[in-house]
Amino acid sequence: MGSNSQMISLLYIVGLFAILYFLMIRPQQQRQKKHQEMMKNLKPDDRVITIGGIYGTIVKMKENSLILKVADNVRIEVLQSAISKVISMDEGEGKE
Repeated sequence: MGSNSQMISLLYIVGLFAILYFLMIRPQQQRQKKHQEMMKNLKPDDRVITIGGIYGTIVKMKENSLILKVADNVRIEVLQSAISKVISMDEGEGKE
């Protein structure tokens, strides 16, 4: 009988790890993969939002950073990793 309850306990633990993997770890890995793909496809004239919520247009790309135009004659330099998402021109029009 002891071996049967140990087997059930082992299956319970394995089941919990499987649920944890499919509900938390795998979706996070997929989001990270999409974000890395987006980072590779950044190019000048893309409208972006930074993690801090700043809207801007990429003016120039450096090795690890970007120059963003945030207003007329206002440019800031941010790390590439600080870009949250690329937005389309339609999406950005209503927010300004």
